Amino acid sequence: MGLPVSGYAFAPCSQPSVPVLGRSSTFPVHRIYCVGRNFSEHAREMGAEVPRGSPVFFMKPADAIVTGSVVPYPSATDDLHHEVELVVALGRDAHGIVAAQDALSLVFGYAVGLDLTRRDLQAQAKEKRLPWDTSKGFDASAPISAIVPAEVSGHDFDRRLWLRVNDKLRQQSSLTDMVFSVPDIIHELSRLFALRAGDLVFMGTPAGVAALHRGDRFSAGVDGLVEFSGEVAA
Repeated sequence: MGLPVSGYAFAPCSQPSVPVLGRSSTFPVHRIYCVGRNFSEHAREMGAEVPRGSPVFFMKPADAIVTGSVVPYPSATDDLHHEVELVVALGRDAHGIVAAQDALSLVFGYAVGLDLTRRDLQAQAKEKRLPWDTSKGFDASAPISAIVPAEVSGHDFDRRLWLRVNDKLRQQSSLTDMVFSVPDIIHELSRLFALRAGDLVFMGTPAGVAALHRGDRFSAGVDGLVEFSGEVAA
């Protein structure tokens, strides 16, 4: 039996992509990088300190994004937590290590997203000193807004990041409170990975992380930039 005309053994999965605000085109997702402990107050609420050294990174699969309004409640957990974050979308390949002063030239635009976490599985992994993959990289673990092109938004980080759940404010902080700035993070990532157009970087979350339950409604945003809303499937 010969191969299909496409040359693949079977039809490949569709390309994960995110809407671009004001455009008919979408942003194809290559990889999702996430920054841990990038707000000091959140690090402390999780029992960790943040000395100014190297940032903490982990990853999610590209198809973890959710662009619709309904987020499924994941399997294998009774303690799903929200972590609202600025998301940086890269629109150019990096060629080697990117100097911090050149990093913003790679940025296609910005969005707001949720780094959903199976907190119980994360706690078990931490206790046993095991990787966090099952607690962070599960299906539908990265709800995200449309991306605002940088040519529209500029690179203004003097903005408030926030999350409301069932109309109650859960998380908020100025983006200027991030331990590592966007240029810092792009530089550090480029030392470890070959950054590509299509990469998304979730920049870390402020204090106030807490549980999401089936049927909860949420709205998240960055003041003057973008916001989105949805609900956890009942």
